[in-house]
Amino acid sequence: MYSLILRGRRLIEFQKWSHLRFASPNVLSCLSNSFSSASPADGRKRNNFTVAYLVDSLGFTTKLAESIWRKVSSEAKGDPDSVLDLLKSHGFRDSHISTIISNYPRLLLLDTEKSLAPNLKFLQSRGAATSELTEILSKVPKILGMKGDKAVGRYYDFVKDIIEADKSSNYEMSCLSALPEGSRQENIIRNVLVLRRLGVPQKLLFSLLISCSHIVSGKDRFEESLKKVVEMGFDPRTSKFVEALRIVYQMSDKTVQDKVNLYKRLGFSVEDVWEMFKKYPFLLAISEKNIMNSFETFMRLAFTRDEFVRMVKHCPQCIGLSSALVTKKTEFLVNTMIWTVEDVVSNPAAFGYSLEKRIVPRCNVIKALVFKGNGIPSVGYVLVCTDEVFLNRYVRKHDDKELVAELMAIFTGDGAS
Repeated sequence: MYSLILRGRRLIEFQKWSHLRFASPNVLSCLSNSFSSASPADGRKRNNFTVAYLVDSLGFTTKLAESIWRKVSSEAKGDPDSVLDLLKSHGFRDSHISTIISNYPRLLLLDTEKSLAPNLKFLQSRGAATSELTEILSKVPKILGMKGDKAVGRYYDFVKDIIEADKSSNYEMSCLSALPEGSRQENIIRNVLVLRRLGVPQKLLFSLLISCSHIVSGKDRFEESLKKVVEMGFDPRTSKFVEALRIVYQMSDKTVQDKVNLYKRLGFSVEDVWEMFKKYPFLLAISEKNIMNSFETFMRLAFTRDEFVRMVKHCPQCIGLSSALVTKKTEFLVNTMIWTVEDVVSNPAAFGYSLEKRIVPRCNVIKALVFKGNGIPSVGYVLVCTDEVFLNRYVRKHDDKELVAELMAIFTGDGAS
C-alpha cells in the first residue's frame, strides 16, 4: 500500500546523491452586473469601481487590478458585488478574497444563487467550520466553481487531506489506512503525498489535483512516470517538474519515440531533444504539423538548418510559434532595424517578447539614437533587460534634458516615429 511513498523516499535520496543523472526515457470579468442591459457609461463606472475596490480594499496594484478586469470583462455576465458580499458573509476576510481573486478571477463571474451559495451551504452542512472553509477555499478556489455536490465534496476532502498531511505525519498514515485499498481516492492521496515528500509545493499539487488529466489518480503509470521525471533531473519545487510529469504520463513510449525521431530528422541529436525537454517540457507535446510549420517558416525567412537548430537548442520555445508571428518579428528585427539573421539567431528569446509592448517601443528609441549618430547595439542588449534597465541604459543617462524627454515620449508612444 505504501510502495509509492517508499519509492518517493528512495527518489529523494537518488536525487540528492546521484546528481540526477540524465536518462533518456521511453517516454475579473465583467466585474459588473449583466452588460447586456448596461450602457457604456455604466460599464465604465463599474470598471472604475471594481478596479478601485481591488486596489483600495484588497491591496492589489493598479496594474494587477486592471489585468484581472481585462481577463473577465469580455463576458457579459456576473455580479461581482454579490460574489464579494457572499464571501464576506461566510467569514472570508479581505486577505482571503485577495488570494482567491488573484488565483481564480473567474470566480467573479459565477452565479451566487445557482453556484456559489449552494456550494458553500453544502460544505457547511458537512460540518466544515468557517476557519476550515476559508483556509481550504483560499488555496483552491476553483472548488467553488465545480458542479455537483459529489465533485465539490470529493475535491474539498482531497485538499483538506493534503493540508492535514502537511501538518502531521501521524495523520498521513491514518488517512491512508482509512481509505479503501486500490480506490481512486487512495491513489490520489498516496500519490500527492509522495509528490509532497519530494518537495512539490502545495500550489502545484493542487493544480494537479483539479486538472482533467487525472495524473495523480493512477498507480503503476504514475509511479513509472514519476521515476522518469526525477531521473531526468527536474527540480520538484518548480512548475517544470509538474509539466514534465504531465507530459510523460500522458504520452505513450511510441508517441515519444516518434517525436524524438522527428526532431532527429530536423537536425537535432537525441541528447539535444532531452536537454531541450528539460528546458521546455511542452516540447514533446507540440504536434508534428506545428513543428514542421515552424521549421518551414524559419527556412523561408532565410535561416539555415544549422541556425534553426542552434536557436531552438538555446530557446526551445521558438518551436511551435505561429508562422505569422515569427515572420512579423523577423521582418521587423532584420528589415526595419537592420540587425542580421545571425543577430536574431544569437538572441532567440526575442521571439517570446511582445512586438507592440516591448520590441517596437524599445526599437523606436534605438532608431532615434541611431539617427542622431549613435551605433546600433546588439539585439540582446536592447531586448533582454527590464524596462528599468533599458531606460537607464538608453534614455536617462543623457545630460540633455530635452533629449531625455524626447526619448521618453518615444518609448511611451507619445512621440513614436
